[in-house]
Amino acid sequence: MPQLLVDQRDVKFILYEQLQVQKLCEHPRFSEYSQDMFDMVIEQARKLAENEFYPANRIGDREGVKFEDGEVKVPECYHKPYRLYCEGGWLSISDPIEVGGQGFPFIIGNAAIEFFSAANWSLMMYPGLTHGAARLLEKYGTPEQQELYMYKLFSGEWGGTMCLTEPNAGTDVGALTTKAIRRPDGNFNIVGQKIFISSGAHNLTENIVHMVLARIEGAPKGTKGISIFIVPRLRYAEDGSLVDNDVVCTNVEEKLGIHGSATCGLSFGDNDNCIGYLLGEENRGMRIMFDMMNEARHFVGMQGLALGSAAYLHALNYAKERLQGVHFTQLKNPEAPRVPIIEHPDVRRMLMFMKSTIEGIRALLYYAAYCMDRAAIAESEEERDKFQGYVDILIPVCKAYGSDMG
Repeated sequence: MPQLLVDQRDVKFILYEQLQVQKLCEHPRFSEYSQDMFDMVIEQARKLAENEFYPANRIGDREGVKFEDGEVKVPECYHKPYRLYCEGGWLSISDPIEVGGQGFPFIIGNAAIEFFSAANWSLMMYPGLTHGAARLLEKYGTPEQQELYMYKLFSGEWGGTMCLTEPNAGTDVGALTTKAIRRPDGNFNIVGQKIFISSGAHNLTENIVHMVLARIEGAPKGTKGISIFIVPRLRYAEDGSLVDNDVVCTNVEEKLGIHGSATCGLSFGDNDNCIGYLLGEENRGMRIMFDMMNEARHFVGMQGLALGSAAYLHALNYAKERLQGVHFTQLKNPEAPRVPIIEHPDVRRMLMFMKSTIEGIRALLYYAAYCMDRAAIAESEEERDKFQGYVDILIPVCKAYGSDMG
């Protein structure tokens, strides 16, 4: 089939000619990898994306998410590709082997994700946020929290979300009203509502672990008094079994173009029996959540890139097949044959604009991912600060420009 998702030649140009990521293999952290292995990963991602994710895209969009009797069901066709994605280790492809990951450079995982995202972004919303939640636990969780939740998130056995937005607290996060009430055992009862929560409820996984922003009673007003809590849909009972944690889906939103993605309203603690577990220090919730938000920003840029790439390649393929009009040099010839519309100058202009824009976004996003790798393997604090500084500057640009233009 023609390339309809991602321009593989441009991907390899950016990886191996522009950024020369094969040189990362000279560093001890990536010494067991090679350019051939990178190519193999990208090829396997392409195959899974084209053979499993892409066919489920149209079906899933038409079927949509079902919300019945308080339960959320994703399109049936999503279950197989999600299972294959998790079994293949794609969710944690760039995470340390110690947490169940495959240890590849972040930029290689980034390239693989572009294929999956271009094939079916609605489906990719589920593992994307799960990965962000797992990373928070890796960085800030206690050993016990990591043992209980992190590994199941990295494997995709459980899902994850981030819960910030409330009916009266959107961009003004400091206005949130979700409360965290201290319990005698040191944990907290969570009471409040969140809205527009991507992957907030679904039947792809047995359990969903929510990263919830809330204010501990007596904490300062505004963002300085916000803490973050691990709030699983099903929590562990004393005997190790999973029991309901008083987290209820109240509604499912309809979003243009991603009908297969469950964007939910969630209510915590309607029966005063929702237990949350503090992640990190009290009143440090916004700082901790920004780690997950920055990863999400990069993925939003990737969403724009992936969808824009697929749109361009579909348009290019159509322009080569659609016969309409005659060549502009034959306008006065009544016998001139009809030509593909790609022969028309204005169509070529539009295609070239799409191509140049998409390739620019791809270069931007891949470079940001490359800087993440360079910061991770930096041999001096100065070098680490340099590349981390690039990341900090580029991430908002990746999100804004990638989503605007894609």
